Amino acid sequence: MTSFHASLVIACIVAVSFVGCSSPPLRSSEAGAPGPPAGPGRRFAAGGRDAREYGADVGYPIGDQSTYFSLPFLVGAQSHLDQVFEGRIVRRASTPSPLGRAAAEPVIRFEHDGQTLTLDDYLARHPTTGLLIARGDTILLERYQYARNDRHRFTSWSMAKPVIAMLIGIAIAEGRIQSVDDRAEAYVPALVGTEYGRTSIRHLLQMSSGVRFREEYTGEDDASLLARDTFLRLGKGGVEAVKRFNERVAPAGTRFSYASVETQVLGFVLTSAVGRSASEYLEQKIWQPIGAEADATWLIDRSGQEATLCCLNAVLRDYARLGLLLAHDGNWRGRQIIPAAWVRDATSRHPDQRHLWPGTATPFLGYGYQTCGEARRFAFLGIHGQSKRRSMTILGPSRSRRTNSPVVFSRNVRTRPLPKTP
Repeated sequence: MTSFHASLVIACIVAVSFVGCSSPPLRSSEAGAPGPPAGPGRRFAAGGRDAREYGADVGYPIGDQSTYFSLPFLVGAQSHLDQVFEGRIVRRASTPSPLGRAAAEPVIRFEHDGQTLTLDDYLARHPTTGLLIARGDTILLERYQYARNDRHRFTSWSMAKPVIAMLIGIAIAEGRIQSVDDRAEAYVPALVGTEYGRTSIRHLLQMSSGVRFREEYTGEDDASLLARDTFLRLGKGGVEAVKRFNERVAPAGTRFSYASVETQVLGFVLTSAVGRSASEYLEQKIWQPIGAEADATWLIDRSGQEATLCCLNAVLRDYARLGLLLAHDGNWRGRQIIPAAWVRDATSRHPDQRHLWPGTATPFLGYGYQTCGEARRFAFLGIHGQSKRRSMTILGPSRSRRTNSPVVFSRNVRTRPLPKTP
């Protein structure tokens, strides 16, 4: 029997060339040959909990830029966000990498309020649009609800943040960024003289810059202002979107404070250092090398810069490939895509950084390089219950950590205050 904590599942998903383009609908041909893995486990449902509230009776409408985060448009919008806002294509591999399929779906049970419940119980009780569990190269189960399917591109929200950390690690390995301790202004001249410009890449990755930024999802906080200037495209975008946050309230590297703006600053560092967009760099360095089966998209601001704080859109199995890459410490079937030392550093607890430890950074999880977790067990989390997790239970010295590293993706749909739009 496999046991999972009740809070495990969330709406899967969890979080990218210079000329902007409107994102096309996902066509069936984009998934490429040989198509989805066959066998038990790939299951679809037309409804789900509170399906009528989420728009079942009207075909789960997509809505528009003023309704994308409200009912009954939430399900439709979160699986078509690149049709609501403008994005840039991240092209799939010419030949998708094969994923196996378990012969039978595993029995999953968990304990909650004194009851032993099943995966079906969980899905009946929670508004989960997609759930996938994989280990090694094998999908153990794959479920969709609310008429979503394996061709829908689900948006990442903050699950995109670790993708920037992965790309920064690759850029350092290539010598395009000299050191994680370089200041941001060394790569982004427009930030010279600002507090974020004076902040090191390391402290941006760890969200410990010490610069004031309120992320409360009230519709009036700093995160909402940043959203307006980035993917909502209500401001000019570009570096000006981050320069307004310029008050340091703590020494850098002493206090964790979750701040999406720091991921956006990292996006500027990356694109300046590599001389191309984040989308193109992702396509060339990760998406195509891991054999992604479908085009992804990354939303962009009015300047053409990706909203790297969020807003990657991809099909569920490609998120699984991304998670499996990390579960294997950046190695994809014998090819080291991301330096293994970088992945270990990004997901480990360091004795000299207690402000990032579980119980200090957050009540439950610690923080690494744009990544939540503790002691090499990590989760990429996003709003509305998005999660991409790696479990690293070590059974003994003869058992590989990789062998025992299930990757779980899930996505719930819920509502909370949003950035206000006209």
